[in-house]
Amino acid sequence: MAEELLKKAGLNIDELNNLRLLEPDVQQQSSELRDSCNEFTYKIESFHKIVTSLIEVVDNVSKEVEKEKMKAIGSRNLLMSATKQREEEQIQLMALIREKKMQMERLRIQHEALLKQERDQNDFIEQFMLQN
Repeated sequence: MAEELLKKAGLNIDELNNLRLLEPDVQQQSSELRDSCNEFTYKIESFHKIVTSLIEVVDNVSKEVEKEKMKAIGSRNLLMSATKQREEEQIQLMALIREKKMQMERLRIQHEALLKQERDQNDFIEQFMLQN
């Protein structure tokens, strides 16, 4: 009878005969919910730490990739510059070769002319010597 009066007043007695405001089932469910919430909170905090460290790793990898990308671009530009420079040097050398060939041809023609002149002069000297 006392328990019924207490229940009407919204009070309950648990298995240890302690006075409670909540019913024992509700009290147990509340405790289980609190424990579940604490476990969930712990898991969320762990997940947050893992995600934070993953983001840091990804950021570091991203920075390294960007650095390597810039090195690759620099190397490619250097290679293209060297290739262009070699092409320009080749063009200059080809022009120099053409110029030297033309000079050689002029000198060859001049040499032939001088040889002919020498032959002519030698012939003239021989004829002059024969006449005297």
